[in-house]
Amino acid sequence: MTIDVQQPRPNDIVGDEVQIAGMAGGGFEATYLYRISEGHDEVTGHFMAGDGVGGHGQFQVSVDVSGAAFTRERLQVEVFHESPKDGSEQEKVIVPVILGSQIVPGYTTYLEYEVQAGDTLWGIAQQHYGDGSLYHRLVTANPDITDPDVIHTGDIVRVPQGS
Repeated sequence: MTIDVQQPRPNDIVGDEVQIAGMAGGGFEATYLYRISEGHDEVTGHFMAGDGVGGHGQFQVSVDVSGAAFTRERLQVEVFHESPKDGSEQEKVIVPVILGSQIVPGYTTYLEYEVQAGDTLWGIAQQHYGDGSLYHRLVTANPDITDPDVIHTGDIVRVPQGS
């Protein structure tokens, strides 16, 4: 059996309703499990996938994580199936994601901002949040930024938005 998680993609910013979708199968219809965690708390569940004749089937599941006691913004979405022999987790796929509500209260979406000559993360935060000291939100939402003092013209910075 195989699992191909197509949504979310690595380092996507997700809301309190995490959409998990992809293809799974290789056997008759099977039960797959998911776990969304950050090392402190987790949300788990299951779904069915397969086409009934040994092929692959599409799956899509919406997982409400609003009640979880997550304390970190980095989550892992795991999809796997359990071995009927010993209960071990098989074919596990792990996708790291970022929980938007841990970055911006009331997270709804993010904007993509193209860095212009002379821009700084402080200035971008000032423009979008009214407070440059909130630049850490931009660093958290953009894992490719390894040094907050170094951004380049043409870079795309995700700017999380809240309600």
